[in-house]
This record gives sequence, C-alpha cells and structure tokens, in this order.
Amino acid sequence: MKLVSWNVNGLRACVSKGFMNYFNEADADIFCLQETKLQEGQIELDLGDAYEQYWNYAEKKGYSGTAVFTRIKPLSVRYGMEENREPEGRIITLEFEGFYLVNVYTPNAKRDLSRLAYRLEWEDRFRAYLRQLDEAKPVIVCGDMNVAHKEIDLKNAKSNEGNSGFTAEERGKMTDLLAAGFTDTFRYFYPDREGAYSWWSYMPKVRERNIGWRIDYFLTSSRLEPYLLDAQIDCHIMGSDHCPVVLAMEEIKARQ
Repeated sequence: MKLVSWNVNGLRACVSKGFMNYFNEADADIFCLQETKLQEGQIELDLGDAYEQYWNYAEKKGYSGTAVFTRIKPLSVRYGMEENREPEGRIITLEFEGFYLVNVYTPNAKRDLSRLAYRLEWEDRFRAYLRQLDEAKPVIVCGDMNVAHKEIDLKNAKSNEGNSGFTAEERGKMTDLLAAGFTDTFRYFYPDREGAYSWWSYMPKVRERNIGWRIDYFLTSSRLEPYLLDAQIDCHIMGSDHCPVVLAMEEIKARQ
C-alpha cells in the first residue's frame, strides 16, 4: 500500500506546474492534498475510474482546504473533529476496514504568533480526536502539520527558535502526540538523516541551497510499526513550496 501527502499551495496553480505528471507517476493507493485553495466546481480533475475523490473546502475563498483521492473505497468519511464539519476545510477522515486515514492541514500560528493560542487549543482537541479513533482502529495521519519537531528537522534551528512552526509550545504538542502512541514514520526509518526537508521559502535561492523545514508528516499508531516498509520525501518534485511525502506499508487487515 502506497500513500502520498502533498501541500500543493493552490491546486490550480500546481496543476499548471505538472501536478498530474507526478500524480500518475506516483501511482498511489491513497493521495492526500492540503491547501487546495479552491471551492467546489473550480476544478475538474480527471483521475480515471480508479479513484474516488473527497474534498473539504474552506468557507473562506482561496484559503486552506484538503482533499483525498483513494483507490480503496472507504466505509465512511468525516469532515472535522467534534462535528462533521470543518469551516477551514482542514480535516478529512476516511474509515477503512483495518484503519482510519486522517488528512490534516494544521493551523499556522502566524508569523507574529497571533494564532498560537488557538493553535495550541486545536492541537489538544486533535490529539484527543486521534486517540478516540485509535481506540477503535489504528490510525494513519498525514499532512502539513506546520511544525519542525526537532532541531534536525530544519536548517537553521538556532536562529528560528521561538518563530512560528518552531516554538517550544508547538514542538511540545508534537512530542505529546507521539507520546500518546504515534510514530513519526520518517524518523522511524531515518532517525539521524539531516537535510531532509519538505518545505522551503519562496525567497531566492532558498530551495536551491536546501534551507528548508520538515513540516509534512506521516504518523501512524505505534502498533502499525510492523507494517511499515519505507518513508520518503520527494524533494525533487516542484510545483509548490512543499514537496510530497510518501509512505509504503503492508496491507492492513481488519482486526479479527
């Protein structure tokens, strides 16, 4: 089973920069998007008959939004956490026979940290939501989680301490989530790999010099570790300020 997650930072723009070439080459069983930045009817993607498409549009135009394209038919689909609704289009949960798939675009604390308090409260609710799901079935979480967890996860750690995406509070919430029974799949396979990033500023020469952050993740319930095969970052793929991240797993059967 192959899963892909990509913050496309505007799907219409990404399509014009080769999105479909990568989508077809990736040949994923489940393909998740964040920051689609569109409303219903603003794009028609011909993915063939093999994929079902699920979209969560933000109420605000040109903002946020998530989507999941899946070859595996889900048993149920949910948008949001406490309610089956998400005004900013940040979450889609698909229930499959053997697991839940949660595609998430975590709120940004903003450069001036004006949204940090909201972000931290959101993190607590999200962790509780994932733990609730995990009690029923194991969980795969993917998406732009807007935090570099450890110093190894960004190029200039010292100069970014306290900045949005690298505050002690945000990093602590990721620590709390992993401690609640989840595995950062990339670090599971590559605990010491440096220079592995999934986002780069659009400022000149930043991506060429690989001055980046790893803020896009695949997390799984820790009991799924025996099913993990590999985790990769397709940093050579352009089209967005983020690149796709990939997870390969054995097929997950329902619990007997």
